[in-house]
Amino acid sequence: MRGTVCTVGTFDGVHRGHRLVLERLAARARLRGLPAVLVTFEPHPLEVVNPSAAPPLLTLADEKSEVLAESPIDYVVVLPFTSALARFEAEEFVDQVLLERLGVRELLIGHDHGFGRARTGDASVLRSLGALRGFDVDVVEAVQGADGRPVSSTTIRRAVAGGDLARAADGLGRPYSISGVVRPGDQRGRSLGFPTLNLGAPAPRKLLPPEGVYAVRVSTPRGTFGGMMNLGPRPTFGDPVSALEVHCFEMHGELYGARVRVDLLARLRATQKFSGPEALRAQLAADETAARAVLAAAAATGSR
Repeated sequence: MRGTVCTVGTFDGVHRGHRLVLERLAARARLRGLPAVLVTFEPHPLEVVNPSAAPPLLTLADEKSEVLAESPIDYVVVLPFTSALARFEAEEFVDQVLLERLGVRELLIGHDHGFGRARTGDASVLRSLGALRGFDVDVVEAVQGADGRPVSSTTIRRAVAGGDLARAADGLGRPYSISGVVRPGDQRGRSLGFPTLNLGAPAPRKLLPPEGVYAVRVSTPRGTFGGMMNLGPRPTFGDPVSALEVHCFEMHGELYGARVRVDLLARLRATQKFSGPEALRAQLAADETAARAVLAAAAATGSR
């Protein structure tokens, strides 16, 4: 590409701070009459540089692509992050990727951004390189969360891991979500009167909130439905394997093979072992009442 306005980063979660960068990127690109391009990486750089420190992900690759598709930018460039790329100094990355491949005319970065070997490509270094190579560098300020602190992927991960879905949603600008492909299950939910979409075991790299039952909103090829989800084992039936099972309200029929997205709105209760199917059925009816109340409240406040 000969002439672009670019930003670079992992963009895990595509949270409110990331979205401000993307909005500014698109606006600057329109002013210049150039395409707006995000350069990102797969896998997460720490998985290559320091695997033991690599964080669980807010958005897996396909989930991140889905969120980015709703942004105003024109292109996403996904670079395979390898040990060779990890050795690039900031100057090499600018010359070989941003200039040679993308013809960058303007580079936007977040307030805490750094790339290149040991993240040496901070704002000061990039501005110096821009002055020498002929491109502008702009820094986008931090976005503050409801608690007055800067929004970051790290703080959102802590909120999700701790079960604070409200704080996670504030940072993301949308509910935290989990995606998966519907597969055949053991039909236990159907026998209880609560048929479920079985999404199987969660992806190993996906960050999960605490196990339990959640009020959710489910996006499917047939539309969006309210529902409730069990995340974890099924101790009543002696099944210790952690899985995702979603019961959608007002949805009928099969969705085997379909990809769905589950937005987590609130945790209703912890995982419990019941005396038998009848006791579990009664609890599921109470869970449905609680989930519908959460969904009604979300609709009343206009929450996404």
